[in-house]
Amino acid sequence: QVQLVESGGGLVQAGGSLRLSCAASGRTFSSYTMGWFRQAPGKEREFVAGITRSGGNTLYADAVKGRFTVSRDNAKNTVYLQMNSLKPDDTAVYYCAADETMLIFTTARPYDYWGQGTQVTVSS
Repeated sequence: QVQLVESGGGLVQAGGSLRLSCAASGRTFSSYTMGWFRQAPGKEREFVAGITRSGGNTLYADAVKGRFTVSRDNAKNTVYLQMNSLKPDDTAVYYCAADETMLIFTTARPYDYWGQGTQVTVSS
């Protein structure tokens, strides 16, 4: 098992930046592919970005490509989401998730473990 705790959310103006962190504890962090998802009020949870176990491969949703960067530090058991050029449409609760397979899934169901989420609010 792995426990995930997100941090770094907050209120930012459009065009600003935030960096989210997701700290993992429990089983070996490098055993997990990691994903970031978000959920806005009244909407389904959607994939944002993912990164493989070694960090060698990443995948992004079209809506964030070129603005967000996912990275990980296996020595610190942490995955990050650097968010630049934020837009009001990026407002949501952001979740990190862990999956024991080698693949980056863009749907929520395959992910075995989830954090509690961190709120990101972008004002216009």
